[in-house]
Amino acid sequence: MDFVSDQLANGQRFRILNVVDDGTRECVLSCASTSIPGSTVVRLLADAIQERGKPKVLLTDKGPEFTGSALDQWAYMQGITHQFIDPGKPVQNAYIESFNGRMRDGFLNVHWFLSMPQARLSLAIWRRDYNVVRPHSPLGNLTPQEFARQLAG
Repeated sequence: MDFVSDQLANGQRFRILNVVDDGTRECVLSCASTSIPGSTVVRLLADAIQERGKPKVLLTDKGPEFTGSALDQWAYMQGITHQFIDPGKPVQNAYIESFNGRMRDGFLNVHWFLSMPQARLSLAIWRRDYNVVRPHSPLGNLTPQEFARQLAG
């Protein structure tokens, strides 16, 4: 998981927390807000686990939202290993970096958001398209959702 940043038309900055399943390339969650502290990261991950099941490992950089006690304690209580990439080595978290690049090129750079509600709605539509509609060549031209179904099999 990682963050990507953008701004609204009025200049207000916001961030998007992205969580990607390294196995299926599915975007498990994307949450846009002007503030996403560690406690919110924990709540969003807990919701995702209710829907999808528990991951074995969380891989992140050492951003403050990821190094604080909220995520550390929660991951420990869930029995989830939290691994950190080395500073300045984003290639160690290549799937999320690639995803963020696709999001930047195919979504953030082509939209102009007037409000946070508009950004969130547009993000939900883009995420659905990414997971359910658009085939991915590394997945044998299946969508991430189709690939996940095939793996579950």
